[in-house]
Amino acid sequence: MRTRTITAATTGLVTALAAVFALSGCSTAPEKNRPATAGPTASAPARQGGGSGFEGPRPQDQNLLAWTGDPNDAGHVTAQSSAGVGGRITLVRIVLREELTWSNIWLGLAGLDPNAQLANCYLGVYDAKGTLVGSTADISPQLMTDAIAKPLPLAKPFTAAPGTYFIALLLNGNWATNALTLKSTGAGISVNAGLTPPNLRYSSILTGQSSLPATVNLGEQSQATINTGWASQWYAIS
Repeated sequence: MRTRTITAATTGLVTALAAVFALSGCSTAPEKNRPATAGPTASAPARQGGGSGFEGPRPQDQNLLAWTGDPNDAGHVTAQSSAGVGGRITLVRIVLREELTWSNIWLGLAGLDPNAQLANCYLGVYDAKGTLVGSTADISPQLMTDAIAKPLPLAKPFTAAPGTYFIALLLNGNWATNALTLKSTGAGISVNAGLTPPNLRYSSILTGQSSLPATVNLGEQSQATINTGWASQWYAIS
């Protein structure tokens, strides 16, 4: 019969392992038996970009709905003879990013000719298809008073969906070239950089007009008046 000899060292090793297992069991107690502890608090990520927070002026900052550009930049004064633009429709493109109710066209009148004889002068709005969607009454009287930025009401306000529109100006009569003047940009022909008809940002179309026609062919846009100093007028919408 064989006998086992258990040494003191073996007994000590078994005892040590038992103690380790006992401690391990305590450290792996079920989560539900553990007391709640406060963890780190998450915080919102810091804003990135490092900008100053400044944004350029918006039309709404001046109680307007849209404009062809910041009026603070419309420092140029443009003038043209009645022989040069009388009866000719000039168009300034404006792109609307949201729907709005269009009631007025703001024009920057820079100078007056007290001796002018004006008649059949209009502002209007053409859509991207060349259809007249809004027009003022004859604005000749308003061009004879108050050289300021002024709203000129459409005969009938309309809902303008997002898209491209062209503000049309038609002047008729006689005036001194450097007296009746309008606020505009100084961009000159560069205003149409990268563009071709029917999408010119500033152009003229037709001659010999005494009223704004119901439709125009925007493919016939011309840049001829730009070359004569009749720069892109400043307009706004309200």
